[in-house]
Amino acid sequence: MSFRLKAAIIAAFALSTAAAVTASDMSSASEAISSTGTLPTDSALNTAPSAGQKPAIIFAAPREVAQPLATDKTPYSADGSVQADSLAALVDAHGAPESVEGDMKCLAGAVYFESKGESLEGQLAVARVIINRAKSGRFADSLCGVVYQPSQFSFVRGGSMPAIPQASKSWREAVAIAQIAMADSWDSKAEGALFFHARRVSPGWGKAKLASIDNHIFYR
Repeated sequence: MSFRLKAAIIAAFALSTAAAVTASDMSSASEAISSTGTLPTDSALNTAPSAGQKPAIIFAAPREVAQPLATDKTPYSADGSVQADSLAALVDAHGAPESVEGDMKCLAGAVYFESKGESLEGQLAVARVIINRAKSGRFADSLCGVVYQPSQFSFVRGGSMPAIPQASKSWREAVAIAQIAMADSWDSKAEGALFFHARRVSPGWGKAKLASIDNHIFYR
Protein backbone atom coordinates (compact mmCIF):
# COMPACT_ATOMS: atom_id res chain seq x y z
CA MET A 1 0.00 0.00 0.00
CA SER A 2 1.40 3.34 -1.02
CA PHE A 3 2.16 6.11 1.48
CA ARG A 4 -0.49 8.44 0.03
CA LEU A 5 -3.19 5.79 0.35
CA LYS A 6 -2.29 5.15 3.99
CA ALA A 7 -2.48 8.88 4.77
CA ALA A 8 -5.88 9.18 3.12
CA ILE A 9 -7.26 6.25 5.12
CA ILE A 10 -5.97 7.71 8.43
CA ALA A 11 -7.46 11.15 7.67
CA ALA A 12 -10.83 9.65 6.78
CA PHE A 13 -10.87 7.65 10.01
CA ALA A 14 -10.07 10.77 12.09
CA LEU A 15 -12.85 12.78 10.46
CA SER A 16 -15.43 10.06 11.03
CA THR A 17 -14.44 9.76 14.69
CA ALA A 18 -14.72 13.56 15.27
CA ALA A 19 -18.14 13.65 13.63
CA ALA A 20 -19.37 10.85 15.85
CA VAL A 21 -18.18 12.62 19.01
CA THR A 22 -19.81 15.92 17.96
CA ALA A 23 -23.12 14.22 17.23
CA SER A 24 -23.02 12.52 20.62
CA ASP A 25 -22.36 15.83 22.46
CA MET A 26 -25.20 17.58 20.64
CA SER A 27 -27.57 14.76 21.49
CA SER A 28 -26.61 14.97 25.19
CA ALA A 29 -27.10 18.74 25.26
CA SER A 30 -30.51 18.40 23.61
CA GLU A 31 -31.58 15.85 26.19
CA ALA A 32 -30.38 18.10 29.05
CA ILE A 33 -32.38 21.04 27.72
CA SER A 34 -35.53 19.01 27.26
CA SER A 35 -35.23 17.58 30.78
CA THR A 36 -35.06 21.03 32.41
CA GLY A 37 -37.84 22.63 30.40
CA THR A 38 -38.02 24.95 27.45
CA LEU A 39 -36.25 28.30 27.33
CA PRO A 40 -38.52 31.34 27.60
CA THR A 41 -39.21 33.24 24.42
CA ASP A 42 -38.88 37.03 24.06
CA SER A 43 -42.64 37.41 24.32
CA ALA A 44 -42.68 35.42 27.55
CA LEU A 45 -40.00 37.65 29.06
CA ASN A 46 -41.97 40.78 28.22
CA THR A 47 -45.29 39.46 29.54
CA ALA A 48 -46.40 40.73 32.98
CA PRO A 49 -47.09 38.04 35.61
CA SER A 50 -50.72 37.03 35.95
CA ALA A 51 -52.79 37.80 39.06
CA GLY A 52 -51.55 35.89 42.09
CA GLN A 53 -48.26 35.07 40.40
CA LYS A 54 -45.16 36.66 41.97
CA PRO A 55 -42.36 37.82 39.71
CA ALA A 56 -39.03 36.15 40.29
CA ILE A 57 -37.16 39.43 40.95
CA ILE A 58 -38.54 42.87 41.83
CA PHE A 59 -36.26 45.86 41.35
CA ALA A 60 -36.95 48.96 43.45
CA ALA A 61 -37.40 52.21 41.61
CA PRO A 62 -34.26 54.41 41.78
CA ARG A 63 -34.33 57.23 44.33
CA GLU A 64 -32.46 60.50 44.41
CA VAL A 65 -30.41 61.05 47.55
CA ALA A 66 -29.96 64.72 48.34
CA GLN A 67 -26.71 65.50 50.18
CA PRO A 68 -27.04 68.73 52.17
CA LEU A 69 -24.40 71.30 51.40
CA ALA A 70 -21.99 72.12 54.21
CA THR A 71 -22.58 75.52 55.74
CA ASP A 72 -20.27 77.74 57.72
CA LYS A 73 -21.59 78.04 61.26
CA THR A 74 -19.74 81.29 61.80
CA PRO A 75 -21.61 84.19 60.16
CA TYR A 76 -19.62 87.02 58.63
CA SER A 77 -20.63 90.48 57.57
CA ALA A 78 -19.78 92.00 54.21
CA ASP A 79 -16.53 93.46 55.57
CA GLY A 80 -15.39 90.07 56.90
CA SER A 81 -15.99 90.78 60.60
CA VAL A 82 -17.52 88.07 62.77
CA GLN A 83 -21.22 88.51 63.53
CA ALA A 84 -23.22 86.80 66.30
CA ASP A 85 -26.53 87.05 68.14
CA SER A 86 -24.93 87.02 71.58
CA LEU A 87 -21.62 87.80 73.23
CA ALA A 88 -21.19 84.11 74.07
CA ALA A 89 -21.63 83.15 70.41
CA LEU A 90 -19.14 85.83 69.42
CA VAL A 91 -16.59 84.47 71.89
CA ASP A 92 -17.11 80.94 70.55
CA ALA A 93 -16.67 82.17 66.99
CA HIS A 94 -13.16 83.42 67.77
CA GLY A 95 -11.97 79.90 68.59
CA ALA A 96 -8.81 78.98 70.45
CA PRO A 97 -5.99 81.56 70.47
CA GLU A 98 -2.79 80.75 68.65
CA SER A 99 0.00 83.17 69.54
CA VAL A 100 -0.82 86.17 71.72
CA GLU A 101 1.79 88.89 72.05
CA GLY A 102 2.19 92.61 72.71
CA ASP A 103 -0.80 94.76 73.62
CA MET A 104 -3.19 91.88 73.03
CA LYS A 105 -1.39 89.77 75.63
CA CYS A 106 -1.40 92.66 78.12
CA LEU A 107 -5.12 93.26 77.61
CA ALA A 108 -6.05 89.58 77.77
CA GLY A 109 -3.89 89.18 80.87
CA ALA A 110 -5.69 92.03 82.63
CA VAL A 111 -9.07 90.53 81.70
CA TYR A 112 -7.91 87.15 83.00
CA PHE A 113 -6.62 88.35 86.37
CA GLU A 114 -9.25 91.02 87.04
CA SER A 115 -12.40 89.17 85.94
CA LYS A 116 -11.63 85.47 85.50
CA GLY A 117 -14.73 83.42 86.32
CA GLU A 118 -17.11 86.36 85.90
CA SER A 119 -19.66 86.77 83.13
CA LEU A 120 -18.53 87.62 79.62
CA GLU A 121 -20.19 91.03 80.02
CA GLY A 122 -18.10 91.66 83.13
CA GLN A 123 -14.92 90.64 81.35
CA LEU A 124 -15.74 92.87 78.39
CA ALA A 125 -16.32 95.84 80.69
CA VAL A 126 -12.86 95.37 82.22
CA ALA A 127 -11.27 95.19 78.77
CA ARG A 128 -13.05 98.36 77.65
CA VAL A 129 -11.79 100.27 80.70
CA ILE A 130 -8.19 99.53 79.72
CA ILE A 131 -8.79 100.50 76.10
CA ASN A 132 -10.59 103.69 77.14
CA ARG A 133 -7.68 104.65 79.38
CA ALA A 134 -5.19 104.22 76.52
CA LYS A 135 -7.30 106.55 74.37
CA SER A 136 -8.09 109.12 77.05
CA GLY A 137 -4.78 110.97 77.23
CA ARG A 138 -4.93 110.70 81.03
CA PHE A 139 -3.07 107.40 81.23
CA ALA A 140 -0.36 105.66 79.22
CA ASP A 141 -1.04 105.62 75.49
CA SER A 142 -0.63 101.86 74.99
CA LEU A 143 -2.49 98.93 76.46
CA CYS A 144 0.64 97.47 78.02
CA GLY A 145 1.48 100.92 79.38
CA VAL A 146 -1.95 101.14 81.03
CA VAL A 147 -1.74 97.62 82.49
CA TYR A 148 1.77 98.07 83.89
CA GLN A 149 1.27 101.63 85.10
CA PRO A 150 2.30 101.68 88.79
CA SER A 151 -0.39 101.29 91.45
CA GLN A 152 -3.19 100.54 89.00
CA PHE A 153 -3.69 96.77 88.98
CA SER A 154 -2.93 94.59 91.97
CA PHE A 155 -2.00 91.52 89.93
CA VAL A 156 1.05 93.33 88.53
CA ARG A 157 3.93 92.67 90.87
CA GLY A 158 7.45 93.89 90.35
CA GLY A 159 6.54 95.19 86.92
CA SER A 160 5.51 91.78 85.61
CA MET A 161 2.44 89.62 85.19
CA PRO A 162 2.14 86.17 86.80
CA ALA A 163 2.24 83.10 84.57
CA ILE A 164 -1.05 82.16 82.92
CA PRO A 165 -2.17 78.58 82.15
CA GLN A 166 -2.73 79.20 78.46
CA ALA A 167 -4.53 75.91 77.85
CA SER A 168 -7.31 76.88 80.26
CA LYS A 169 -10.83 77.87 79.24
CA SER A 170 -10.52 81.12 81.21
CA TRP A 171 -7.50 82.19 79.15
CA ARG A 172 -9.23 81.36 75.87
CA GLU A 173 -12.20 83.46 76.95
CA ALA A 174 -9.95 86.32 78.03
CA VAL A 175 -8.19 86.39 74.66
CA ALA A 176 -11.50 86.30 72.77
CA ILE A 177 -12.89 89.12 74.94
CA ALA A 178 -9.72 91.16 74.34
CA GLN A 179 -10.09 90.69 70.58
CA ILE A 180 -13.77 91.66 70.69
CA ALA A 181 -13.03 94.74 72.80
CA MET A 182 -10.21 95.90 70.52
CA ALA A 183 -12.39 95.42 67.44
CA ASP A 184 -15.27 97.18 69.22
CA SER A 185 -17.56 94.46 67.89
CA TRP A 186 -19.83 94.30 70.97
CA ASP A 187 -21.14 97.13 73.15
CA SER A 188 -20.17 97.07 76.80
CA LYS A 189 -22.72 97.70 79.53
CA ALA A 190 -20.18 100.09 81.02
CA GLU A 191 -19.28 101.91 77.81
CA GLY A 192 -17.05 104.92 78.44
CA ALA A 193 -15.86 103.73 81.87
CA LEU A 194 -12.33 104.63 82.97
CA PHE A 195 -12.36 103.16 86.48
CA PHE A 196 -13.70 100.14 88.34
CA HIS A 197 -13.33 98.54 91.72
CA ALA A 198 -14.52 95.41 93.48
CA ARG A 199 -17.83 95.56 95.31
CA ARG A 200 -16.15 94.63 98.57
CA VAL A 201 -14.34 97.99 98.78
CA SER A 202 -15.62 101.58 98.98
CA PRO A 203 -12.90 103.95 97.79
CA GLY A 204 -15.15 107.03 97.88
CA TRP A 205 -13.99 108.29 94.51
CA GLY A 206 -16.89 110.65 93.92
CA LYS A 207 -17.03 109.68 90.25
CA ALA A 208 -20.05 109.10 88.02
CA LYS A 209 -21.21 105.52 88.37
CA LEU A 210 -22.02 103.80 85.09
CA ALA A 211 -22.81 100.18 85.89
CA SER A 212 -22.50 97.33 88.36
CA ILE A 213 -21.56 94.05 86.69
CA ASP A 214 -20.83 90.91 88.67
CA ASN A 215 -18.21 91.76 91.31
CA HIS A 216 -17.24 95.19 89.96
CA ILE A 217 -18.63 98.71 89.86
CA PHE A 218 -17.66 100.89 86.90
CA TYR A 219 -17.24 104.67 86.77
CA ARG A 220 -16.58 107.34 84.20
